[in-house]
Amino acid sequence: MTGAPLVREPGEDLDAARRERVLVGAQALAAALAGDAPPVVLDVRWALGVTDGREQHRAAHVPGAVYVDLETELAAPPSPAAGRHPLPAPGDLQAAARRWGVRADRPVVVYDAVGGTSAARAWWLLRWAGHDDVRILDGGLPAWRAAGLPLEEGEVRPEPGDVVVTPGGMPVLDADGAADLAASGVLLDARAGERYRGEVEPVDPRAGHVPGAVSAPTTENLADDGAFLDTSALRERFAGLGALPRATPDGARPAVGVYCGSGVTAAHEVAALATLGVDAALYAGSWSQWSNDPARPAAT
Repeated sequence: MTGAPLVREPGEDLDAARRERVLVGAQALAAALAGDAPPVVLDVRWALGVTDGREQHRAAHVPGAVYVDLETELAAPPSPAAGRHPLPAPGDLQAAARRWGVRADRPVVVYDAVGGTSAARAWWLLRWAGHDDVRILDGGLPAWRAAGLPLEEGEVRPEPGDVVVTPGGMPVLDADGAADLAASGVLLDARAGERYRGEVEPVDPRAGHVPGAVSAPTTENLADDGAFLDTSALRERFAGLGALPRATPDGARPAVGVYCGSGVTAAHEVAALATLGVDAALYAGSWSQWSNDPARPAAT
């Protein structure tokens, strides 16, 4: 399981190569785990307001998978100024990744039980940290179960890893950058449509969205079984949102950014775009940061 090249080779399908750099299927992961250099597997089960991820992991997980706590290991402490899930400090992320057993010379696979919408945060952070060989288990734990693959119980305590965190592997936006991109490029809002429209706001101080942002709910990246839509369906979706290269003589490529409530599910949208060859930037503070700043306007 090494990174699939994005350069077209004779007989190679570029779409498949792009997708394989982001996603891995359950059977392919099982084969890799049985190989000589198995990947590090991270269990990132989390959902807003749900706190039993570790208990779920102890009850049943992909063999060898290490539990990752999104709240404490994939984010810095929350604050009104930085949002609900600020990016962790590089040193903190490095210490956590080494606890998980992440090594520079081994691939990583992340999964959850909600279509990758929380696991994508770990995918994005490790890519941002400079680890290039990270994938999301397509369909997550439900796909693993559906394939009839084995599960194990209990805690997993791996040998410490040696990964060195070098930030900058993925593009990031701050609030000013998000505002600029909403005006000059394409800024996608990955939250549910009713939150984008300002009809409800269950978590953050104000309802609405960044002016100029386009509604693009993360859940619409997924099929009914929780797997990512196929490439043609994703291409149709993001072309309709204006996020793909335009059909012009020079194939102009718009700058694309994504935000959500706190920078978690937006990472899933970045991953979906990456399967199409689009390097989207993540507004890490997202609406939880924006809405806490009274100087920032909210559109409805």
